[in-house]
Amino acid sequence: MPSSTLKYAYFPGCVAQGACRELYQSTQALAQALGIELIELKKASCCGSGTFKEDSQLLEDTVNARNIALAEELNLPLLTHCSTCQGVIGRVDERLKDRQESNPAYIQQVNDLLKKEGCSPYRGTTEVRHLLWALVGDYGLETLAQQVVHKLAGLKCAAFYGCYLLRVQAHIPFDDPYDPQSMEKVFRAVGATPVYYRGRTQCCGWPLSSYATEQAFTMAGMHIREAIAQGADCIVTPCPLCHLNLDSRQPEVEKVIGQKLNLPILHLSQLVALALGVNPQALGLNRHIVSTRPVLKKLEL
Repeated sequence: MPSSTLKYAYFPGCVAQGACRELYQSTQALAQALGIELIELKKASCCGSGTFKEDSQLLEDTVNARNIALAEELNLPLLTHCSTCQGVIGRVDERLKDRQESNPAYIQQVNDLLKKEGCSPYRGTTEVRHLLWALVGDYGLETLAQQVVHKLAGLKCAAFYGCYLLRVQAHIPFDDPYDPQSMEKVFRAVGATPVYYRGRTQCCGWPLSSYATEQAFTMAGMHIREAIAQGADCIVTPCPLCHLNLDSRQPEVEKVIGQKLNLPILHLSQLVALALGVNPQALGLNRHIVSTRPVLKKLEL
């Protein structure tokens, strides 16, 4: 284990507290298994999923400056487990830190709005960290491998990063936005075999689904078919919105593309927690639309 206990201001986001409750459940279980302390930001608000800026950049910046300020009050990094939340809040943090020097009047405008609502000011003193990067950069892959009690040998995992995790922020830690490897490194650390396929760094189609449903499902189906063609037993994603489009909508995707897929889609926290010996029932694996039983059977769990 790391020499000192890791502690984060935990931003669960909306989807993990609703449609993907199993992500909330499995993140808590994973943190407990690794000895990571999560202080949940109960007063945090939705990041906006990139929609706030369509009306006003100031709106998106102020809402998320407040979210970041809640973590700053605790003197802790803000931890997300959603690619979309990471992309939105992380980009706001980058922009505001840059404007502290280039446009301090804008920061004052944001903080005046926060003060009007009785909120703490944004100071730019913390970091926004996705769970994936916390595992790779803070906890460490070697240390993670040492905690494995049920090696995921023989399980072929296809990563699906989510476009917001890779290409919204100007700089991301521990990875290349166009050729990422952090997920695959985690797979190897827990004994699984990475599967590479073209769609792993592309959009899942979720942003299109409200107004171009057929195109969104066609896109999701293409990614799933590619993963299957490369021998994947499952797709693993660090984004609950990607999970919704690839798992909960997979039956609808199958109808659009005219092909049966039946490929399990796991959250990153579920996969790692399985390797740490956490009971599958504690990870919400029974909540998925596409059954995860083939994965558990292959792992003899």
